[in-house]
Amino acid sequence: MPKSITFRRGLSSVLFWSIISAAFIGPGTVTTAAKAGASFQLQLIWALVFSILATIVLQEAAARTTLASGKSLGAIIAAQYPGAWGKRIRRGLFLAVAFGCAAYQAGNLLGAVSGLRLASPLPPWVLLSGTGLISIWLLWQGSAKRITRILAIVVAIMGIAFTGTAVLQNDYSLGQVALSTLGVNIPEGGALLVIGLIGTTIVPYNLFLASGISQGQSLSEMRWGISLAVLIGGIISIAILITGTQMEGAFTFEALADTVEQKLGSYTGALVAFGLFAAGLSSAVTAPFAAAITAKSLLESDGGDWRPTSRNFRLVWAIIMLAGLAFGLLNVKPIPAIILAQAINGVLLPLVVAFLILAVNDNKLLAPEYTNAVWQNLLALLVFTITCFLGINNIGKAAAATFPGWAGGLPDRANLLFSLAITLGITWKVYGTKRQATGNSQ
Repeated sequence: MPKSITFRRGLSSVLFWSIISAAFIGPGTVTTAAKAGASFQLQLIWALVFSILATIVLQEAAARTTLASGKSLGAIIAAQYPGAWGKRIRRGLFLAVAFGCAAYQAGNLLGAVSGLRLASPLPPWVLLSGTGLISIWLLWQGSAKRITRILAIVVAIMGIAFTGTAVLQNDYSLGQVALSTLGVNIPEGGALLVIGLIGTTIVPYNLFLASGISQGQSLSEMRWGISLAVLIGGIISIAILITGTQMEGAFTFEALADTVEQKLGSYTGALVAFGLFAAGLSSAVTAPFAAAITAKSLLESDGGDWRPTSRNFRLVWAIIMLAGLAFGLLNVKPIPAIILAQAINGVLLPLVVAFLILAVNDNKLLAPEYTNAVWQNLLALLVFTITCFLGINNIGKAAAATFPGWAGGLPDRANLLFSLAITLGITWKVYGTKRQATGNSQ
């Protein structure tokens, strides 16, 4: 019988897993969620709810696989795909994750600075340097537990700021918000925002992060911690969307703060500023940290010291951090890099989800009680289909943004059929392997 969780252990687990919320709520999420609220009021809340449920399903599966096998997701991939070809797969996955983290790091830092500039007269380079130094100090601690505890405080500040602003608006009752989560529809012109809301919440490196830091917890602690921490992150994202409903016209952080301040009072502008700073700082820490955890997970089997205080581990997060600082201090907008990162992440997310689904159903790797139940597979395969569809869409968007006049890409119907075909292939592989294992055991 599983041991019950005490309040203290449950709270500790939630604080520990708050790093996942810190990772997906960054300036990009603030921008996308606030735009969704400004453009369509509460109509797109359902996309955030789906994203949160999908994040819980995938993070729990990644952490459960590691707790059951004692191996990180990268080590599992190394075991399942040995040899030179497997090594190329792992290195390619790491480079893709690292590139994505580096491309978005400048946005994380500049987002935090944007929050500070709403409340501080200091020059931007001073604010950027200070934010970078705080992030470096946190990463230098070399302790996942210490970093997650500090980030839990940052997430709490962010939650208070945005939730407080949303509640003060008093425009929507709790019942209206709840009913909006059930209304699944895409209003005209809202498709890109739906893709953005899902894409900024379900991010591929978070799966390696969950797997890499989960060791040492019990299964019940992990499930409780991930579920509640990600749910809290989802509530913050919904609060940001509700805050955005106050806006009219073109979106900027300054316009958002000014609009909220004019309608709700001068102190609410400060809440938006603190919330934006907390979102940027938390992501500015977790992106380099997640890149280093991913490197450890995927490359540790090749040899070398990958402890959190080792030179290899620190070198990875330092490169990501310096890339972001360089873009920020030079006032260079890394738009081409971000566009390419979106395309890479579009391919990477369904690929990692596919690896995860196969791993969490592997009877040779996991004891039967740790493999996915039918309902878990149904949810995971649904998430895979949607992320595959979104990934192909992201590639098309990236190509259109990079090459003006590009009219390529699959139509939505063909894209959906293609995604469903791949899902059926993975389903056949999963249940074919299970039938074979059952037959061998008899």
